[in-house]
Amino acid sequence: MELHFTKMEGIGNDYIYVDGINQEVPMDAEFISRISNRHFGIGGDGMIVILKSDQYDFKMRMFNLDGSEGMMCGNGIRCFAKFCYDHHLTDKKVLNIETKAGLRIVELIFDGDEVVGAKVDMQEPILNCKDIPVIFDQEKMINEKVMIGDQEYALTAVSMGNPHVITYVDSLDFDIETIGKQFEHHQIFPESVNTEFVEVINDHYLKMRVWERGSGETMACGTGACAVMYASYLNGYCKEKATVELLGGKLEIELQEGHIFMTGPATTVFEGKIKI
Repeated sequence: MELHFTKMEGIGNDYIYVDGINQEVPMDAEFISRISNRHFGIGGDGMIVILKSDQYDFKMRMFNLDGSEGMMCGNGIRCFAKFCYDHHLTDKKVLNIETKAGLRIVELIFDGDEVVGAKVDMQEPILNCKDIPVIFDQEKMINEKVMIGDQEYALTAVSMGNPHVITYVDSLDFDIETIGKQFEHHQIFPESVNTEFVEVINDHYLKMRVWERGSGETMACGTGACAVMYASYLNGYCKEKATVELLGGKLEIELQEGHIFMTGPATTVFEGKIKI
């Protein structure tokens, strides 16, 4: 049996995209981690599957590098929408997409006839600790001091459908491998956590590195960039709109009437078939 796939990336956050409407797609952890391996497989931060939805235009399921299923992926959903349009699954230019984190509305961006990016309504950020979830003795965690490993960090916790914790650093040159794991598996994060380390350049420009649960450091994280912008807004570091620079590129993040909107590119790298 052969599986048709498309490798796509959004500012370096790369996934293996497969049409689960017109072909059977294995979704077990062993298969996903094997094809995501950059040495022995196709290579990517994980796998994203396009499925039918009972409520909306399409349903998105996304899986991390280790095969665990994630709630949402901001960079991934832009590429997901481009895949649906490019592969003639729809002719709509605004798509309602079902995710484990709920509805996301994606508006495609064109250069002539080519889809080059998308603007995504990422919905309202969540600050309630119980809903993120984070174990903390207050309703919200905004600029709160917490010991992680042998160091104290000021943390702000935000959910964009998946849990994020944001901390601010003077420099992005540090051992993220060690520190990222300490955050990911800390006892206050019962479902583990995505961690964003942020350097504030000015009130409209932020730089970050991200350690994603289940994947490690990635080139980019769309939900993480949204969480960073909102946390920075709450902490007085930026205004309602900011450019967020990640290792793989830049995203434009804006707060409008309580919703977070993310705009960025979506790129097809290559297509192929793999034997199962």
